[in-house]
Amino acid sequence: MEKIQHLIIESRLYPPHRLFNKNMINQIKSDDVIFNFFKQICDENNDVKCVELGNSWIKTMEINLTNMENNLEHSDKIKHKENINSNKQHLNSLKNKTASEWREYATKCMIEILDHKTKS
Repeated sequence: MEKIQHLIIESRLYPPHRLFNKNMINQIKSDDVIFNFFKQICDENNDVKCVELGNSWIKTMEINLTNMENNLEHSDKIKHKENINSNKQHLNSLKNKTASEWREYATKCMIEILDHKTKS
């Protein structure tokens, strides 16, 4: 059930990576890795590479979401269908972003990660 609670993202800008955090230590490590990935997107001067990084983020998160969904029991899939669909919609909304849009998104995510760390 704990991993499901991390699924609830709804309309937040924060990516669905919290699906796999099992405890605070893992969450902090995960947040650090994700923060650094988003920093890499922001720091990438080549627009094509920036978009490629963003698209690799989408692909990875889609795989993670699919794996998590496949590991749910049927009753949990039904219970959390709306949240799962919300995450899928969020990922779909990221497709076809330009480099400047990816940098803006990554910046917002980095800010949210830092805000979350200060509140934890």
